[in-house]
Amino acid sequence: MEFKEFTIKWGMVVDLDKCTGCGACMVACQAENNIAPISKYENFDASNKLRTLTWLLVYKMENGKPFPEHEVAYLPRPCMQCEHPACVPVCPVVATDKNEEGGIVSQIYPRCIGCRYCMAACPYHSRYFNWWDPQFPEGMDKTLTPFTSARPRGVVEKCTFCHHRWNAAKERARKEGVDPMNLPQDWYQPACVSACPAGAITFGDFNNAEHTVGELSKSQYSRRLLAKLHLNPQVYYMSKRPWVLAMLDNYRAGDAHGAEGGQHG
Repeated sequence: MEFKEFTIKWGMVVDLDKCTGCGACMVACQAENNIAPISKYENFDASNKLRTLTWLLVYKMENGKPFPEHEVAYLPRPCMQCEHPACVPVCPVVATDKNEEGGIVSQIYPRCIGCRYCMAACPYHSRYFNWWDPQFPEGMDKTLTPFTSARPRGVVEKCTFCHHRWNAAKERARKEGVDPMNLPQDWYQPACVSACPAGAITFGDFNNAEHTVGELSKSQYSRRLLAKLHLNPQVYYMSKRPWVLAMLDNYRAGDAHGAEGGQHG
């Protein structure tokens, strides 16, 4: 399946040596995108990961060595916005597509029939099925983001790089006489990027030389998650620790492939 080239290609580079695993990005994503808290659902076991709803999830990685050589890293995983997404060709109703400018993999909720083929196809587990109609604590409706609709039950949800923020940035650009297709890097930042206290996430346009993400993605310390699948995610991870780079392509430190298994492409 062929996908078009984009004038703008939004993406992020996450420095895993800076990430502390605090979870601020997860909370920001939840609040910004009106994701209903699971505590409102009666008799729901919050540890049931088959029915949780979290667009952005932070994973814990360990090198498997005993103290004092034991090391830990944390990996935030949004939707990878793959250049060759596995989720798009399997959708029978074209509810998800890769034709949106910016290279963001869209999710059109009114079209979604909840078959979950896209969930089965995504190797990053970045799609979630909405099991319940959204419910929010009394009074919380006044704090919801007005530019993001709450999704009904029976559809698949996913990260969209806070697409409504890009729309707001383009509207601001038109008002101020700036080219909407050539935005300054700090005009459009997803909620997870803005909330990160460690500054571990850099976001921008890979095709814009003035944005730093392009240069960071070409670093010798940058890798794509599961690069061997050749889906070409628009999210990169950086680390100067070889065992972390090895695990990005599902190899343990000391395996024959080592860190070379996840070479930047």
